[in-house]
Amino acid sequence: MLQDSNPASHLDRPVHTDASPPGPKGWPLLGSLIGFARDPLGFLTACSRQYGDVVAFRTAGQLMLVLTCPREIERVLVKEHQNFPKNEHFWRQVTALFGNGLLTSKGTFWQRQRRLAAPAFAGPMLASYADAMVHESMLTAEGWRAGEVRDVHADMMALSLRIAAKALFGTEVEEDVLVIDDALNNILAELASRVVRPILIPDAVPLPGHVRYRRALCRIDWIVARIINERRTLSAAGHDFLSALMGARDEDGTAMSDRQLRDEVITFLLAGHETTALVLSWTIHLLSRHPEVDRVLAAEIGEIVVQRAAAIDDVPRLRFAEHTITESMRLYPPAWAVGREARCDCQIGGFDVRPGTPILISPWVLHRDPRFFDEPEAFRPERWHQGLAQRLPRFAYMPFGGGPRICIGNRFAMIEAVLILTTLVQRFRFVADTNEPVVPIPSMTLRPRGGVRVIIERREINSPYG
Repeated sequence: MLQDSNPASHLDRPVHTDASPPGPKGWPLLGSLIGFARDPLGFLTACSRQYGDVVAFRTAGQLMLVLTCPREIERVLVKEHQNFPKNEHFWRQVTALFGNGLLTSKGTFWQRQRRLAAPAFAGPMLASYADAMVHESMLTAEGWRAGEVRDVHADMMALSLRIAAKALFGTEVEEDVLVIDDALNNILAELASRVVRPILIPDAVPLPGHVRYRRALCRIDWIVARIINERRTLSAAGHDFLSALMGARDEDGTAMSDRQLRDEVITFLLAGHETTALVLSWTIHLLSRHPEVDRVLAAEIGEIVVQRAAAIDDVPRLRFAEHTITESMRLYPPAWAVGREARCDCQIGGFDVRPGTPILISPWVLHRDPRFFDEPEAFRPERWHQGLAQRLPRFAYMPFGGGPRICIGNRFAMIEAVLILTTLVQRFRFVADTNEPVVPIPSMTLRPRGGVRVIIERREINSPYG
């Protein structure tokens, strides 16, 4: 159990005296590739629990480090982040998709793009997106019927994509959303296979997944290019993400090129909408298994929102809703692993590390560490009530990453998740369709295998819609 009075005392594990970090030996040639590819979450957790805060393992000859010490994570992500850039192995495989957007760019160019994109996520812009979040959530709820069994993960993916499209483009894009949805499904399926792929296979190699990936990317590229061209012809700027990006100017007056606009739009479409959908899917899954939490959440919503639509001004007062989402992201962080790479010879946790060594930081492992969280496998939103976030060591909880490259859309995502959850819980409660566990699949994000199937039941208490 975390000792609130002195959490730092729980950061240290047994010190190893060898120059190289401990870890599993694995098989000849393959190393631990099979174990890691078969069950990344279980493998990384077992490594941390058995070998400590710095673990080394090999995959087909490549040495990798697993890092679970918050102090060393802060060093890698913040204090010496210039010496630990993003690991290139995976990102080289998705260059055609993300281009030079915020997820993949680096150095001074990344700093410029981050600065130009920041106003699109400022307070006034977030407030302008909130109405669309609530409106689209209400439309989703209107399509549900009491007693039916639904895959709410599919529903949340569709809902968050519509919201992302509205926030991005500001106009009615229903037909475009249908095409984008189909294309993104093909893209995400291909990305899932690339996460654990030990070698780089160029997109030009005509594997079936590559063919579907390239076709889907072409469809999205065509839609985004068309919308950008149409926006160029408008005399007045809109109040949306794309207009904010198009109106942004660097210190010398330079605007983003159409290619850069495309890269940032696609980055937001893919990374933004899926992340929120996953947070809500896992949250609904957890609520369906914990009716006692659902009751507390519904009571808060009934007291604060009462008999009207939720609004952005409600978000700061919906504390239990926020804590429910915070706890959901602790158990099921959408970004289950963060990758960095050592740029030069260094020491991490007292161990020698060579240049080019990939470093894996796993929020999944950190968030379930008993050093930091009492009953780490339990769903307990109330654990956050008394300022736990402030007492935890920095980077013991990191659902949005950390350091200079922390997710620029984290406030957008939290506001969206709170407003959507509030709108849905006002009307319905969720009952698990089965006692079988929902298995998380660690692809590019943490997705639920087979979706999240729940029984939809109309809420009778504190419901203005009953």
